[in-house]
Amino acid sequence: MRELLRPVIVAPMAGGPSTPELVSGAAEAGAVGFLAAGYLAPATVESQVRSVSASGHPYGLNVFVPAPRPADVPALERYREVLRAEAERYEVDLPALRLDDDDHFAAKVELAVTYRVPMVSFTFGVPDRSVIRALRAAGCATLVTVTSADEARRALAAGPDALIAQAGTAGGHSATTSPAHHRGKTRAKDILAAVRATTALPVIVAGGVASAPDVGSLLAEGAAAVQCGTAFLLADEAATRAPHRAAITSGAYRETVVTRAFTGQPARALRNRFTDAYSAVAPVGYPAVHHLTAPIRAAAARRGDAGALNLWAGTGHAHTRPGPVATLIANLLAEPR
Repeated sequence: MRELLRPVIVAPMAGGPSTPELVSGAAEAGAVGFLAAGYLAPATVESQVRSVSASGHPYGLNVFVPAPRPADVPALERYREVLRAEAERYEVDLPALRLDDDDHFAAKVELAVTYRVPMVSFTFGVPDRSVIRALRAAGCATLVTVTSADEARRALAAGPDALIAQAGTAGGHSATTSPAHHRGKTRAKDILAAVRATTALPVIVAGGVASAPDVGSLLAEGAAAVQCGTAFLLADEAATRAPHRAAITSGAYRETVVTRAFTGQPARALRNRFTDAYSAVAPVGYPAVHHLTAPIRAAAARRGDAGALNLWAGTGHAHTRPGPVATLIANLLAEPR
């Protein structure tokens, strides 16, 4: 496992930013990139895996573990009614509640096995031991994302090769399996120490990392690698939407918040009109809420309206800069002067 890792890992960023070009560029620059299988059709995932695997560099694929069926359907129905004002604002129809969606989990795992993807990481839960065994038999190293020591112990029971310790400062979705109680308060240094105390396996840390001193400090604290996502949202090779890029570079969005408003799963984003209006009333219910808000977000993106977009970003977003992924990686690995 350790031979596959590099000091910096470019995090999987589902919903667009992660591309084969970003992952391949990261590998050529001495880092490791992860493709994001989330939300994509298996055929698209296969195309991306084929593209990246042709380079011969180590890389990874991130897969969402299917969420349990939402327990509080009436709360989702109430939220759907609340969102009618947004649907009217953007002239879209709200879809019916979609309570079952495994994001083609089995098909994506099978693709990883078929193509012998070097590293496969999981988010939103712990895969069954049989999944881990099948991947290992194919030569794939497996990683599970956790947000606490308790989650780490549950993940270790499945037999992964490494853990990803995600702090509350991380941008985008939290991997927490207790979404009703997540507040995003943990820091990278603290979650790294807590998870390392549970295992001798390699522990990768993520959350709010924005500079070379951040990376150096966490490596010195024992991280096997440091995973960064927000730092690469403006990379030339990333497919981050134009309104999202503009929001980050504008300086107008100074604060991040943890919200369930867009997807029903806690996620850290730049504070905007939508987070202000709906964070307090949004229920737990991923991916049902994701499907409810999808047409609103798509319409807002077409209009270039960042006010209703999920502007995922970690607490270090103010340091994010545009440029080739190789330059961004070099900046994160720069020696202190």
